[in-house]
Amino acid sequence: MRGLCSALLCTAALGACATVPPVRALLSWDLRAAQLQKADAWQLEGRAALAAGTQGWQASLSWQQAREMSDVHLAGPLGVGALEVRLTPEGLTLNGEPPGEAVLARLRERIGYDLPLENLRYWLLGVPDPTSAFELSRNAEDRAAHLTQADWTVDYERYMAVGGDVLPARLVLNHAGVRLRIAVDRWEWGS
Repeated sequence: MRGLCSALLCTAALGACATVPPVRALLSWDLRAAQLQKADAWQLEGRAALAAGTQGWQASLSWQQAREMSDVHLAGPLGVGALEVRLTPEGLTLNGEPPGEAVLARLRERIGYDLPLENLRYWLLGVPDPTSAFELSRNAEDRAAHLTQADWTVDYERYMAVGGDVLPARLVLNHAGVRLRIAVDRWEWGS
């Protein structure tokens, strides 16, 4: 009986080990950044909090990237004040309205500030937007630690394991008295 219990425990331990995805060997920063900048199918679920002077808001955040289209859903507690933002090559839409200056003005009014959505697509992945100049410092694991781009600073406070890789779990963006905190609860890759 004792031998059977030991065998069962070993089998269970081995089975548990088999369910953990293997961690890929770390790529150099340049190779990894190039891969992430080309990533065009991913989504995340998390939370965002913006503070600008005496104003601020908190919301759940859902971001889905499908090629050049970014679908962003922000919702306050119990879904109050939900915003559906879509960024496409044709422009930005808000809650299904066609792109235009009026949409940008309404989004600015609802959020309280112009967010760098075009850049954020890359910053969420822990890499700079490849279309403009940047300054970057990396941490001991060769991941982004601090990024300055488009007059914003991005501090990467924590990373999490995702499908054999590591992606940002908590980041803080700052620009001209505006602070945006993003906490990622879940990543889905290639969906």
